[in-house]
Amino acid sequence: MPTMKGATLISEFLVKEKIPYVFGICGHGNIGLLDGLYQVRDKVKLVSPRHEQVAGHMADGYFRVKHQPVATLTSTGPGSANLIMALAVAQTDSSALLAITANVPTSQFNRGPFQELNRHNQADFPNVVRPVVKRSFQPSRVDMLPLALRQAVTTMTSGRPGPVNVDIPFNLFQEEADVQLEAAWNGHNLRRSGASPDDIQKALDMVLQAQRPVMFIGHGVTLSEAGKELTEFAHALQIPVISSPNGMGCLDMNDALSLGFIGRNGAYPANQAGRNTDLVLTIGARFDDRSSSSWMPGYSWNFPQSKLIQVDVDHAEIGRNYSPDLGILADARTFLIQMLSALAQRKVDKSSRLKAWHADIAKWRTEWEAYVRPNFEIHASPLRPERVVADCRAVLPDDAIISLDSGIHHNWFMQFWKARRPQTMLNTWGYSGMGFGPSSILGAKLAAPVRPCVSICGDGGFTMVPHVLCTAVEYNIPAIWVVWNNFSWAAIRDLQYAYFDGREIGTGFYQDEGKERKAYNPDFAAWARAAGVEGFTVTKSEDFKGALAHAVALNKPCLIDVHVDADIRPPGTGAWALPPIPHKEPIFGAKYIPGN
Repeated sequence: MPTMKGATLISEFLVKEKIPYVFGICGHGNIGLLDGLYQVRDKVKLVSPRHEQVAGHMADGYFRVKHQPVATLTSTGPGSANLIMALAVAQTDSSALLAITANVPTSQFNRGPFQELNRHNQADFPNVVRPVVKRSFQPSRVDMLPLALRQAVTTMTSGRPGPVNVDIPFNLFQEEADVQLEAAWNGHNLRRSGASPDDIQKALDMVLQAQRPVMFIGHGVTLSEAGKELTEFAHALQIPVISSPNGMGCLDMNDALSLGFIGRNGAYPANQAGRNTDLVLTIGARFDDRSSSSWMPGYSWNFPQSKLIQVDVDHAEIGRNYSPDLGILADARTFLIQMLSALAQRKVDKSSRLKAWHADIAKWRTEWEAYVRPNFEIHASPLRPERVVADCRAVLPDDAIISLDSGIHHNWFMQFWKARRPQTMLNTWGYSGMGFGPSSILGAKLAAPVRPCVSICGDGGFTMVPHVLCTAVEYNIPAIWVVWNNFSWAAIRDLQYAYFDGREIGTGFYQDEGKERKAYNPDFAAWARAAGVEGFTVTKSEDFKGALAHAVALNKPCLIDVHVDADIRPPGTGAWALPPIPHKEPIFGAKYIPGN
């Protein structure tokens, strides 16, 4: 076996595993590995953003678009700690990345050297990171690196994907050993679990017996790349499809069977279908509180009155929030292929299926369109939120990728965005971390360089990571940022209005001028231009569509500061509870009461 430094071994491993990028920031703890990466710089590109959180979100966005993992690199102590939030977002949304962190030399363990955590264990960063990764490894000798790296990469892409951590003491980068690389198994979508034949027959029987079935799909369908099979199965049996935000686009949302999102900020037809269905076939979705109206019966779902088939690749999700009548541990695409195969053996009259059910859905859709559509045509200054959504859809091609931060703008896009293809809508859904949208769009653009990549981000979220502009200029990444500027943490301000009689504190952006408060934000467009990014300000709705089209045509880093009316709120069609505060009833539609 060859003798090599740990840094050389790690760098060669990244090359062998075809990991094209390392998103990372230098520090005294990782300079040894940086030297190794210098030797392979023609095969593995180092991109260095200005904050470690951004590096993690970039890796997350890259994987969501391309389903190919990349690595991050952070230094000892604060650098790696800055990565925690990005790892939490990736873990809760099942996004794979290899987080390489540096630590103090093994000879200094437990001596309290610069940036060591040692209260409970020496070099204790793995205990910091464990809750937000699938697994953390800490090899303490160079000859332990091949196994740790192989197991890490295999773990992150096997089953339900997610981030992993390899925490490496400084001296391992420089020390040598007689070692040989171990090839990892890139398990993402290469080895798929399937359902038992009996469960397939049971599931198909239940679906065919149902009079008012729906499918509820989530990120599991996107990750499995099962859009084709989902569309074929839904069309074959004319089953309406409700989608979580991370599942949007697996069925073209212009399809007549697409009902959109469900929950407080879902579409009315989706909530009505969920309330009235007699069978839910859910694939790769978690039934979190926002997609289930906080599990309150009658607002989005009606279990156990409705039967439930739950299919997931992660056994921990099956039955977590609702007890299924049939739980199936299986990969989404494999399950759908099995169902299609079983369906081909049955004689089913597809032409007349579910006519009454579709008539109900058509009525709900008409009612919803009559309620919301007029607002999409209104021109105003500041802009109505609906115009921003509509003009983004009108300008951007079907393969464009958008990323969304946490905030009120995300609520509007959950309710009204029409994703035409999978892997085109990147959401921080499970952990809802601000800064994800403006950062992940950089990784998305590197993964899809010829497609428009647009971050629609709140003014609050963008202000957390404005240095993404520097990275775009440094590395010539022509991403676009649409800053939804409403001069507030509007989503939280609206909760104050709703639940605390409008007692607003800490949620508006103001400049104190004696007795008066004036709405304040930086000039985002000028900020962008100062960074070398094209910057525009839009205050009238008539100007936004043209500005966005111009930004796409430029093919350069570009920011559009869009002033949006903060006093227009998404119409709630479900509910959301923050116990013990009494929840609000839907603005449009009402809780389902059996027998009514």
